[in-house]
Amino acid sequence: MPKAIRIYEQGPPDVMKVEEVELPPPAAGEIRVRHEVIGLNYIDTYHRGGVYKLPLPTGIGSEAAGVVEALGDGVTEFKPGDRVTYASNTPLQPVGSYSEARNVPAARCVKIPDGIPSDTTAAMMLKGMTVSYLVKRTYKVKAGDTVLWHAAAGGVGLIACQWLKALGVTMIGTAGSEEKCALAKAHGADHCINYNKEDFVARVKEITGGKGVPVVYDSVGKDTFDKSLECLSMLGTMVTFGNASGPVPPVNLAAQLKGHLFLTRPSLQPYSAARQDLVSLANDLFDVVKAGKVKIDINQRYALKDAMQAHKDLESRKTTGSTVLMP
Repeated sequence: MPKAIRIYEQGPPDVMKVEEVELPPPAAGEIRVRHEVIGLNYIDTYHRGGVYKLPLPTGIGSEAAGVVEALGDGVTEFKPGDRVTYASNTPLQPVGSYSEARNVPAARCVKIPDGIPSDTTAAMMLKGMTVSYLVKRTYKVKAGDTVLWHAAAGGVGLIACQWLKALGVTMIGTAGSEEKCALAKAHGADHCINYNKEDFVARVKEITGGKGVPVVYDSVGKDTFDKSLECLSMLGTMVTFGNASGPVPPVNLAAQLKGHLFLTRPSLQPYSAARQDLVSLANDLFDVVKAGKVKIDINQRYALKDAMQAHKDLESRKTTGSTVLMP
């Protein structure tokens, strides 16, 4: 029987348990995927910790790359031996990628193109598709724009640094150390502000000649939200897509948005709910990676059984770039 990480309560990293699980034949519309590499994402800590409630007991994890082992009835797009990947958490595909193998809906999987390794794929799908919808749909950036991106040295941030550079966008990043700022700039950020040493509002105003930026992309949440609003230009857009420091408190629309800002809290799920949108986002990412415009840094690798330590390191901000688990 394959091994998997299971949780019976939501809480700190030690609620995760390694267990052997029964894996029945794939149901109609499903495929069985033998995982080669599993992606680690910050949203996994929200699922484990209770920020997002899950029915218990449950598996955990939203993305992986592997090989098709078996097909359920009605599956025609894939065959045994195909390399596939998935990266989503929807009612049709609950969490559970922290496992050696699992059955997943074929409609939520895509084939991995030749030339892209499985570890690269598992490290980039959720993060890369997140960048794609953020910069091309939530707020469509254009060449010449200047944007503010918090957590620029994280997994999503390093992909964004490169992708925005390829689009001709000036990126102002933030990070918590000089080393992380150097990493963001090495990946394409034009500026990076160490928020532990500098007031990022003052620096953004200085860089933009007092105008501010048309959009802020913020996955940090509570600690950066109010000051991020101060960085926006007239009719600017505040995109809050994560809660690394905790959820954003209730917002006084009149006082905080001052009547001339836009606020949105997007997620990958609605942007990839339709099959054609999922495939479009995935192909968008595959294209920039195959073209060499975006390179994926896997800076941490853990055995699946060490997922607890991986979560501890991620939450204490000891990691940079992407992290993967090896079954």
